[in-house]
Amino acid sequence: QVQLVESGGGLAQPGGSLRLSCAHNGNRYSVNAMGWYRQAPGKQRDMVATITSGGITNYADSVKGRFTISRDIAKNTVYLQMMNLKPEDTAVYFCRGAAPTGIIWGQGTQVTVSS
Repeated sequence: QVQLVESGGGLAQPGGSLRLSCAHNGNRYSVNAMGWYRQAPGKQRDMVATITSGGITNYADSVKGRFTISRDIAKNTVYLQMMNLKPEDTAVYFCRGAAPTGIIWGQGTQVTVSS
């Protein structure tokens, strides 16, 4: 079964940056569209950014111009570069993938933005 593993979360100061990574253990055909979602305490899980296998991206309005999603097909990895972080970006970030068997999720990685 294909699995997603996130890494790269942590603590950042307001205005700082972090890069998240999400790798899957399948082959290049195991996962099509991939994306990042986040969930703050007491809130629903929301889309942050998505990228198709062809490289088409989509972003939540709240992160446009600050976050960049990218993908390395050869490494089975998707990245989320986060710049100019704000306290409201604090959440658990989940990687999501569209596999032939259905939607799969990573375990999540905590991002905390605080001074």
